[in-house]
Amino acid sequence: MNTPLMHYLVWPLVKFLIAFIIVQVLVAAMNWIERRLLGLFQARLGPNRVGYKGLLQIIADPVKFLLKEDIVPASAEKVAYFLGPILPLIPAFIVFCLIPFGPPPTFTVTRVNVGLLLILALTSTGVYGIILGGWASNNKYSLMGGLRSAAQMVSYEVPFGLSIVGVLMICGSLDLVTIVRYQETNAWNFLPQIVACFIFLVAMNAENNRTPFDLPEAESELVAGYHTEYSAMKFAFFMLAEFSMMIVNSCLMVTLFFGGWTLGMFGIGLTTDVLRHMGMFGGILGTLIFVTKVMLFMLIYVWFRATFPRFRFDQLMDLGWKWMIPLALGNIFVTAIFILAGQERLMYWIGIVSIGLAAMYLFKPKPKRAAAPGKVAHAS
Repeated sequence: MNTPLMHYLVWPLVKFLIAFIIVQVLVAAMNWIERRLLGLFQARLGPNRVGYKGLLQIIADPVKFLLKEDIVPASAEKVAYFLGPILPLIPAFIVFCLIPFGPPPTFTVTRVNVGLLLILALTSTGVYGIILGGWASNNKYSLMGGLRSAAQMVSYEVPFGLSIVGVLMICGSLDLVTIVRYQETNAWNFLPQIVACFIFLVAMNAENNRTPFDLPEAESELVAGYHTEYSAMKFAFFMLAEFSMMIVNSCLMVTLFFGGWTLGMFGIGLTTDVLRHMGMFGGILGTLIFVTKVMLFMLIYVWFRATFPRFRFDQLMDLGWKWMIPLALGNIFVTAIFILAGQERLMYWIGIVSIGLAAMYLFKPKPKRAAAPGKVAHAS
């Protein structure tokens, strides 16, 4: 029975709950994966005490947060202090209603023709919880962390949004499903929009306060930043919101630049039509493709954290305002010229050449060092 109530409320709610549970499982898994990978990068073990290879750590951590004493500063602004950890969580959870995880309509919770605009509007509100929590704690270190967060997140919201404009100009729609369908019949957008893809990757790391952009938390100088006075589950809510927003941004990266749930370009490969012909199996396969791509970008977050040192605050602001924003505006201008000239396909070749040159530079053999004067170089 497909009544309007079932079509517009019950089934979207069921699909959202399934997607929400899967996302929270991924959040718990990424907590363990990140700690294990950081141990591997830094030549140590990581969590290995609770369960096999520390796998039960993802259960031990929530239990620990639930059982810890919840300490509230006596001089804190109570209402704002309690709202601080909740505000970043709400948009992070709602956004999963708008992201298509697989071929529509079964594997898409809801389809909105301005879905991308609505996602940007919701995710931009997450900064209020961080600022509110830092101010309401009545702690100077927390306040400094909140102010840094405001400056950083507002600064990188601008290139984050501008980097998407080129994709919208090419695809001609704010509907995420339409953007994916465009990529499967043409090329994935990271080829014609290689500059925008790079800007989006950097900006989404800054948006999530992740290394090397973790200035709001900067433990070496701010104790713990905006969440210094938070403990127990309220502290866990901040971390849960951060990991959830990491998954949101990775989903956007995959949807906008890497073909979403498809594995095909120019109408060849596992396109949406091919997956639909496979029935339910094709839908599940498309969802697995999407989740695999998302997890690859989650691993890039970990790789960045283990590799790059933290920026100074002036370097952070210079990168955002002096480099990322002009570069994003230049990309919009160049994209508009190509579109007006009817040469969109030429941008594909420019992207391929750029990627090839970058690969040649990264993987070129390094010259051997000359032997020091007075020493004879031994043959290996």
